[in-house]
Amino acid sequence: MLVNGSKDLILIGYTDSDFQTDKDARKSTLGSVFTLNEAAVVWKSIKQSCIADSTMEAGYVAACEASKEAIWLKKFLTDLEVVPNMHLPITLYYDNSGAVPNS
Repeated sequence: MLVNGSKDLILIGYTDSDFQTDKDARKSTLGSVFTLNEAAVVWKSIKQSCIADSTMEAGYVAACEASKEAIWLKKFLTDLEVVPNMHLPITLYYDNSGAVPNS
C-alpha cells in the first residue's frame, strides 16, 4: 500500500442487520463495511451465530461484531505502519434506533 499526500486517512465503519430472515434456523444476518477515505477495504455479510429475540438485539449483536472488527482492523493498520493517523477514533455507524440507547 502506498500512501502519499497530506490528507488524513480516515477509517469509518458501517453495519446493519435484519431480523430472522432465515426462518428455518431463526437466525438474523449482519453486514458491515469499513472504508478508508471512502474506499471499501473490509466487508462481510454473515448469519449471526446466536438467535436474536428482537430487531434491537440483532442490531446490538451486529454492532458488537463490527466493533470487534474495527479493533482488529485498527491494530492491523497500526502494525503495518502505513496509516500515520491510526490514533484517531474509528466512527461506526449503524441503523438501529432501539439498540443505540442500550449500547
